[in-house]
Amino acid sequence: MNSLLKLRKPLSFSLTTLSLHRFSSTLNYAFQNKKEGTGFIHPTAIVHPNAVIGQGVSIGPFCTIGSSAKLGNGCQLHPSSHIFGNTELGNHCILMTGAVVGDDLPGHTVIGCNNIIGHHAVVGIKCQDMKYKSGDECFLDVGNNNEIREFTSIHRSSKSSDITVIGDNNLIMGSCHIAHDCKIGNNNIFANNTLLAGHVIVEDHAHTAGASVVHQFCHIGSFAFIGGGSVVSQDVPKYMMVSGERAELRGLNLEGLRRRGFLVTEIKCLRTAYRKIFMPSDTNSMGFDERLAEVAHDEDLGCVPAVSSMLQSIRDSFTENRRGICKFRQWSSS
Repeated sequence: MNSLLKLRKPLSFSLTTLSLHRFSSTLNYAFQNKKEGTGFIHPTAIVHPNAVIGQGVSIGPFCTIGSSAKLGNGCQLHPSSHIFGNTELGNHCILMTGAVVGDDLPGHTVIGCNNIIGHHAVVGIKCQDMKYKSGDECFLDVGNNNEIREFTSIHRSSKSSDITVIGDNNLIMGSCHIAHDCKIGNNNIFANNTLLAGHVIVEDHAHTAGASVVHQFCHIGSFAFIGGGSVVSQDVPKYMMVSGERAELRGLNLEGLRRRGFLVTEIKCLRTAYRKIFMPSDTNSMGFDERLAEVAHDEDLGCVPAVSSMLQSIRDSFTENRRGICKFRQWSSS
């Protein structure tokens, strides 16, 4: 009896190893076929006959493809990833294990080319806005070359007259959230647990540190930086850096500007303009609007495009239905 028990353990181990080996071989075969330009659909995958599948698509075990789905050429679906509703994937998109794209709702989810949807990310599902009415169309459009990491959630719009938009070349790290009707530009980096409420606008080349929270309807300007753990409840103008539990201006995003190729002369002019606006030597001499006007009419600063762009970003934040800019302290430096 003891000898039989001793034999059973090696036998069980060998069967498990054999199963894993077969599973691994199946996936390797799928990706090899993808390289050769032919398609592969694992027998356990559920693919609706009305779905449109491009050439060289690899669909792994236990995946689900809905009736209205369209997959471009060369897409890869790793095990247990799913595509629902009126959803379109461009060429060479990758869905990692557990990713869900699209929802069985009126409207659509459109994903561009060369996007990576990370493990257990949820992209293009119903929003969390109480104003959303069942049956209304809702939309999400995502551009090209985005990396959306694990456990991120990106929601469709809250109404048919709006749309959630994400541009190109964005890195959206793990466990981020992009709510309904947000507009995200290009080349942004959102660190882990960045949370954007509804209707937030982020321009281009912005960078958030981890655990940043942005209030609904806020605008984040191009080349801005949000410090870790910050709660942003008002606009962040272009080129600026904010941090704090209630985020305040801390100066210019100098390192970000240098990395993005801004000239030394441009940065010097931006620093001078920032000091004149936010760090006046005599706080009683002129009001905020007057300081903006002084910089705009300065012979050396007013003609610099970056300075003009920063001034316009500040002014726009005070127009109707905008939230104003984050608070600043006179001792801030840049």
